[in-house]
Amino acid sequence: MDYQLEAIHEYLFAMWSSRSKSVRTFERGTQGEMFVLRELMFHGPCTPSSLAEAMNATSGRISSLLSGMYAKGWIERENDPRDRRSVLVDLTDEGREVAKKQGEELVADLRWVFSQMGEERTREFVKLFSDFMVYMSICQPEGPQPTQEQVTQAFERRDRLHERMVKLSKKIAEDGLFAEQVHRRPPHAPQRE
Repeated sequence: MDYQLEAIHEYLFAMWSSRSKSVRTFERGTQGEMFVLRELMFHGPCTPSSLAEAMNATSGRISSLLSGMYAKGWIERENDPRDRRSVLVDLTDEGREVAKKQGEELVADLRWVFSQMGEERTREFVKLFSDFMVYMSICQPEGPQPTQEQVTQAFERRDRLHERMVKLSKKIAEDGLFAEQVHRRPPHAPQRE
């Protein structure tokens, strides 16, 4: 078996055999309500179209998400004072609490996982995983393989988003968000020798 086919089997096995609640929560957080909550928490009020762009989602997907979040009491809508035709979306106090709690839990879980892997393996994993996700982001089911231009554009987009994430990380550190939970190890997780 060539390395590519072997890697595919190992990847699929790892994905299917490790479907923990934490993994499912993390996946939802990257595509839905938790993503929107985090965007609003760190950037403040914004338009649905700017949320769609940040999430790389359609306006219909964002509209559906925002409707559900509004019904839960997590967001509020108001007219944009600079453009009365536009709507701004912002967090409610309850939405801020949900985002903070979810963020604290995610940081604690990931911190524990990375402590088990060690610094060198963690850095290598994060770099490889980031590259892998860029390639996966441009693959289309039943479509042609991406062109070199599409690959270049995808990596440029990743780099822009990374710069944005670095700024967010600095803001998190400055504001002390998630600080009370960062060093907590999940009670169900044994310490690795």
